Amino acid sequence: MSKIVLLDQSTIDKIAAGEVVERPSAVVKELVENAIDAGANAITVEIKGGGIDFIRITDNGSGILPEDIPSAFKRHATSKIRSVEDLLTVSSLGFRGEALASISAVAQVELITKTRDSLMGNCYIIEGSKEKSMEEIGCPEGTTFVVRNLFYNTPARKKFLKSAQTEAGYIGELVERLAISHPNIAFKFLNNNQLRLHTSGNGNLKDIIYHIYGRDIAKELLEIDTKKGNLSIQGFIAKPIVSRGNRNYMNYFMNGRYIKDKIIGKAIEEAYKPYTMQHRYPMTALYFEMDSNLLDVNVHPTKMEIRFADNQEIYQYILDAISETLAGKEMIPEVTLIKKEEENEKREEKKFSAPEPFEEKRIEREKKQKENQEKMTAVLKEEVSYMPMPSTLPIPEKPSIQNIEEPIIKKENIQQVSVFSEKLLDKEAKKHHRIIGQVFETYWMVEYQDKLYMIDQHAAHEKVLFEQTMKNIEEKQFTSQMLSPPIILTLNMREQEALERYLPELTKIGFEIESFGGKEYSVRAVPGNLFGIASMDFLMELIGSLLEEVHLKSSEVVLEKVASMSCKAAVKGNTKLSYAEAEALIDELMELENPYHCPHGRPVIVSMSKYELEKKFKRIIG
Repeated sequence: MSKIVLLDQSTIDKIAAGEVVERPSAVVKELVENAIDAGANAITVEIKGGGIDFIRITDNGSGILPEDIPSAFKRHATSKIRSVEDLLTVSSLGFRGEALASISAVAQVELITKTRDSLMGNCYIIEGSKEKSMEEIGCPEGTTFVVRNLFYNTPARKKFLKSAQTEAGYIGELVERLAISHPNIAFKFLNNNQLRLHTSGNGNLKDIIYHIYGRDIAKELLEIDTKKGNLSIQGFIAKPIVSRGNRNYMNYFMNGRYIKDKIIGKAIEEAYKPYTMQHRYPMTALYFEMDSNLLDVNVHPTKMEIRFADNQEIYQYILDAISETLAGKEMIPEVTLIKKEEENEKREEKKFSAPEPFEEKRIEREKKQKENQEKMTAVLKEEVSYMPMPSTLPIPEKPSIQNIEEPIIKKENIQQVSVFSEKLLDKEAKKHHRIIGQVFETYWMVEYQDKLYMIDQHAAHEKVLFEQTMKNIEEKQFTSQMLSPPIILTLNMREQEALERYLPELTKIGFEIESFGGKEYSVRAVPGNLFGIASMDFLMELIGSLLEEVHLKSSEVVLEKVASMSCKAAVKGNTKLSYAEAEALIDELMELENPYHCPHGRPVIVSMSKYELEKKFKRIIG
């Protein structure tokens, strides 16, 4: 075993920094929270190079006394608590006591600060935990932190950061959440000298939501203001018409701190469940206020997770509050399901309610069975002579002709013939199709040879559209359809990054998207196959799906996403089609290499043999 030694202070500081400073957004979070705790009502965040090269946080708070400046950069230095008991009741945001020490350990930091009662301010410079200088200067009241060259002395940490644009997006989302959680503070955010966000600080949350998410979301808000026991809920939730493919728009805060909590998140999603599709998530901006004695915020080093004293009570209260807001006072009728035993009994009654086949005709039917089989075999032999050999069709189950006591042809020939006879999606076979009709306005019934085929019109059309889109992509055959008026999208920084990253590929396949100023983008044209389904929600869902894959550089990801979403143009179930439309859909299926499963893996076609039907009706015993 190696000898145990004490680490030097520099190494200790860098290890501690790893717990607090994961990326530039963590630096911004710690410094802005300190500014909020200092009583600032105006905070400016400026970054360059995604915050890796430059971060400047300026506030008009109370400032730091000159004699406290060096101590502020030492580990476990804080003005928020004095003993372990204070951890249970602390209400400030930045009380961890290691933020400045950790930041200064891996960056070059300059602090300019002045208190209200001081005539002069002070400039303090520290790099890699080593003090460089401290001098008096003239400056306004408040504090300014300048952080340069983050991770300059820990290159191994730096190489794991994402691109400057991606890191800037994380900071943008953070500032947006901070602005929502503190509407009484005026926030300003600049990225590479460009103003990206500016809130008034007038305390009007609806104004903040308008500035961040745009008019279309702001006009769909529902207000919540309720209290029960030690927990109060205030803020806004969006109507179910506003939904996204990820949880990025679900904002909720506990005692002023942005958190991610499974209990709260699950209650919100469960309340929206009756109103939204699966894998769609709402927009919320909710403030929870609770006695700090009833929760623990020290579950995670970043203070993003909390623990409640009574999870079930909190969950139920939040669920009820949001459900009531969504449903109003209207009572939704309760639907009861038939018990399984009763359902099985009814099935058994139905099963034996039909009369048995006439006994006097059974002998005559069995006599004719051999004659019918001989005719069928003759027809199959003729078709074998001109039907092409399928390349990918699997060998099906043996048909009913093998059950005949005295078969006319050998067993090997029967198997070969059945392969040809069961190829439904063949141009020659289609001549012998008999479309019976549509069931439940979703499934088409087709009789061919000795089988009944059931085709799911939605799954079939999905597959056709997906294959056509992918073929056009491979052959670089695209058409654009102009939109009038164009669709205007309001995007946050990460959504903008995803759009800009994949914009060349989107343009190649028929999109025309351009900046409309600020956070807004104008969609002037879409691929021809998406025309008619391209809406604001559709486009936001497409961009949201790209957001999850933003780290990938391959252009194939955007092409597959667009092809998958083209399936939304597919004819839906419970839609009545004409016989001509059904025939056209079958024709299109024939052109596909694999028409048997939709892009999501569901079967397009299922079948039932004549033999199986006859067994169900007791025409064949055994």
